[in-house]
Amino acid sequence: MKSKIIAILNQKGGVGKTTTAISIGAYLAKKGKKILVVDFDPQGNATSGLGVEDKSLMATLADAIDGHKKAEEVIYKTDLYNLFIMPGNARLASSEVELAGAQEREFALKNILSGLQYDFMLIDCPPSLGLLTVNALVASDSVLVPVQAEFYALEGLSQLLQVMQQIRSRLNPDLELMGVLLTMFDKRNSLSGEVYNELSSDFGEKLFQAVIPRNVRLAEAPSYGKPISEYDKWSKGARAYKKAAQEVVKRSEGYE
Repeated sequence: MKSKIIAILNQKGGVGKTTTAISIGAYLAKKGKKILVVDFDPQGNATSGLGVEDKSLMATLADAIDGHKKAEEVIYKTDLYNLFIMPGNARLASSEVELAGAQEREFALKNILSGLQYDFMLIDCPPSLGLLTVNALVASDSVLVPVQAEFYALEGLSQLLQVMQQIRSRLNPDLELMGVLLTMFDKRNSLSGEVYNELSSDFGEKLFQAVIPRNVRLAEAPSYGKPISEYDKWSKGARAYKKAAQEVVKRSEGYE
């Protein structure tokens, strides 16, 4: 079984990357898939959002990058059946500095994840296009880009696509754009509709049919250490992410 590895990436902060990683991960796990969320952001929000406290961790992803631990030693089971987390924390920032001088520095994460047996691995990337993000792109089959329904949402997307193209030509020829997922959509706001139309025009079928609404319950869930599927499965945000997870399965069928 070859794992499907998806980088969830946008160099802009606050667009819903972490919420997307843990929400889609949870719904895929509930469908019976074995899921690993890789928290590759020094902020560690995916880790805390799945109820894993930093102070309780014996080891994190930084220990695997530094070579002090094997991949299997930095994986923790969450409270949700079939959903596992490779936790990240602030130490990843110093790992990135150390990687800068290492040989094969772009392949560190790929080497850590190779050999692990999961149906899907979802990498929650930092909000930058630095060395950690390059590692995520080299390790992945595809990229899912959450885009906030805001005025400046489309800024930076062309830069992100250029970086993907460079990675494809130099380091990972199999990398694909899985799609663009519109988040924080407010149907009462005409701007949200304009952003959707522009993304639809630019990306066509690469734009997810699922649209994630601006939703209080989605915003609350991480503070309780639960994905939205467990916090409030009937909320609009939960239903939207359930649909997005179904699309991820369909879109992944092309990356066998």
